[in-house]
Amino acid sequence: MIYVTRKEHFTAAHRLHNPDKSPEWNQDTFGPCNHPNWHGHNYVIEVTVAGEPDPETGYVVDLGKLKTVIHDCIIAKCDHKNLNLDVDFLQGIIPSAENLARSFFFELKDNVAAICKDGKLNAVRLLETERNIAEYRED
Repeated sequence: MIYVTRKEHFTAAHRLHNPDKSPEWNQDTFGPCNHPNWHGHNYVIEVTVAGEPDPETGYVVDLGKLKTVIHDCIIAKCDHKNLNLDVDFLQGIIPSAENLARSFFFELKDNVAAICKDGKLNAVRLLETERNIAEYRED
């Protein structure tokens, strides 16, 4: 099995807030990430496709096509947006790095399958900061 990863980046704002909890609980739990006027990150997303290389091309996935899928499914919808308010497929979730990685995986899954002959989406890794990283794999 070969694993091929494409890295992209985007900038977005969000607020960690659970509307079912009290303001005190939210502040105690999320600290500055609960700021009512949002805060932002320069996110890095890494999308990994797994499979065997096509004998005609040597590719597991055409990286140009993968770049387009990532842009259309994630970057165009999230870059310079408020993840809580502006992104349709994120409505109703707390936009933690963990939830974002999982949501991005499922937003990409069918589109990645459509451009891969024998490969499949293996993982989405999201770097919220250099030190805070979440990864979702459908095992």
